[in-house]
Amino acid sequence: MTSLLSMRCCDARSPRFFNVFTVLLLLLLLSALGAAPQRAAAAELTLRRAVVVEEAAFDGPTRSVNRPVELPDAWSQTRPGFDGFVTYRIELPATPPAKEQLLALYIERACSNVEVHFNGQLLVRHGSMTPPVTRNCYYPHLVMLPAGLFKAEGNRLELKVAGYALEHVAARQRAGGLSEVVLAPQAELLSRYERQLFWNVTMGQVVGVTIVVLGLFMLGLAWARRSEPAYLYFGLLLVGWAVLGSRMWVRHMPLDHWTVEILTSTLSAPVVALAVLFLQRYGGHSHRPVNLAMMMQCLLVPASIALAGEEHFFTVMALWSSAYLVEVTWAIGHYLRHVWHERRPEFWIMSGALILLVALAAVEMAVQHGWIGVPSVHLIHFSMPLLFFAVGLRLVQHFVQALQAAEVARYQLEQRISEKTAEIERSYAELAEARIEQVAEAERKRIAGDLHDDLGAKLLTIVHTSGDERISTLAREALEEMRLSVRGLTGKPVKVADALADWRAEVVSRLGQAAVQVDWMTAHESDERHLSARAYVQTTRILREATSNIIKHSGASACTIRCVIDATDFNLVIQDNGRGIPLELDGKLDRGHGMASMKRRAKQLAGQCLVESGPGYGTVIRLTLPL
Repeated sequence: MTSLLSMRCCDARSPRFFNVFTVLLLLLLLSALGAAPQRAAAAELTLRRAVVVEEAAFDGPTRSVNRPVELPDAWSQTRPGFDGFVTYRIELPATPPAKEQLLALYIERACSNVEVHFNGQLLVRHGSMTPPVTRNCYYPHLVMLPAGLFKAEGNRLELKVAGYALEHVAARQRAGGLSEVVLAPQAELLSRYERQLFWNVTMGQVVGVTIVVLGLFMLGLAWARRSEPAYLYFGLLLVGWAVLGSRMWVRHMPLDHWTVEILTSTLSAPVVALAVLFLQRYGGHSHRPVNLAMMMQCLLVPASIALAGEEHFFTVMALWSSAYLVEVTWAIGHYLRHVWHERRPEFWIMSGALILLVALAAVEMAVQHGWIGVPSVHLIHFSMPLLFFAVGLRLVQHFVQALQAAEVARYQLEQRISEKTAEIERSYAELAEARIEQVAEAERKRIAGDLHDDLGAKLLTIVHTSGDERISTLAREALEEMRLSVRGLTGKPVKVADALADWRAEVVSRLGQAAVQVDWMTAHESDERHLSARAYVQTTRILREATSNIIKHSGASACTIRCVIDATDFNLVIQDNGRGIPLELDGKLDRGHGMASMKRRAKQLAGQCLVESGPGYGTVIRLTLPL
């Protein structure tokens, strides 16, 4: 009975499967639409006007111009056929930002690459500006504007964009151009930048890797069932799509622009051919003329590019994209007609997925023909793989059902497959978690090693060679802080007994040098429990801050430190006999003597740091941290 229920739940005839897939896809699409630019905040300044001051072809001299343009500036409209550099100049308000406010520029699109200058100073350049130009068309840009560079009499922003003409690229998204520029506080632009980067780049990387894994899995199924070439076509289709999608996030290519465009455009023909052949084979039929036409198309695409030449490259590829849409639409219609007549259970889910695929492809074709604008988020690049997943899941189901039909004990086999699948998923999750932790640990150790070997060596040299006692003391303090940070980065836990010994030695030494008598009391000198590296580092810094306050501000002659550790908490009480917190700070303990820093560090460790004081009665600091 359990096996029968499991089979029914996995059957594509159940509407639950299609509903879940539809909800997931709609949620993803709505999230992507949420990545579109929101209504500008009051503090934002959207720069929509600029002046083009220079233009230069990649292989030609620089030409000075003085032409105002509206942003966004699409080169396909303002300078057709132009490959090279365009320098935009934007005059910014003369009012400098507040000292506590860091201003930034947000550029949603600068294709293919951009170089930003502010008042004559180079701020950012993401990669090469000369051929082969770094491909940043899908990457947003967030550029910080240092307050020190602002001038009272006026500020000048210059954006040097390197790009290619629409005629020389295969997709309109990679044609040269510059979007609007937004000037706002960095904190307000950061979320917009991260959201755009996630949907256009990070999501593409994640989806690409996932599709490759799924494609390799399908190729494995194809090896197991050589009599059904549909698995082979679908696996190759997934891998080919992942390679095509990589052009969104791969910035640096070892080949020149023209070679890269030809290679990616030539690859699109086999990918479409694989989609058509897969639909034929999976539908249970095959037309020899269609097979020959798909083979000829793979040869005709590069031949047509060679005949048309570079100046008509985009036009040729736009025509081919229209042909691709017609071919795929015909293959889908032919497949669905056969599935309907054969009353296959996967008709509804496959029809929904494939019709949505055609709709997305039609939108993309409309973008390429210029019928609609270029969207800020390219839905097809991550929504199409979801459709592939739906088809792939159905293929897996079909494969499992074929195995079940070939076995006498199909119920037992289904149960074993379910168990193995769950085990693989758990193992994969554990492996992914372990891998993430391993990479993070390796990076922490690398950073700690770099700090210790490079910065530590330089600080130690200053300590031993500086003739200035003040510089030497500062370098020694910086060296101690660096060593403490390195200890925290290594992530090794510290025994409570060792930590108490270190703290006692340091505090007694520092207060003794300041002629402050110390009474350190603890009953846990042999405690074998451990503190995390983070707790050790933060507690050390809290103790140092408290010690510094006693030395510099309290005027105390004696200090008592009590340490009590119970089953769950670590308690530390520091009390001095000084003059206490001044009256002008009464009720404002968070504003002076590093109190805010101490409380913040304790809060980061899920603990608390309480300060009790009164003029003439000394100060008591109570630190409580969970073990």
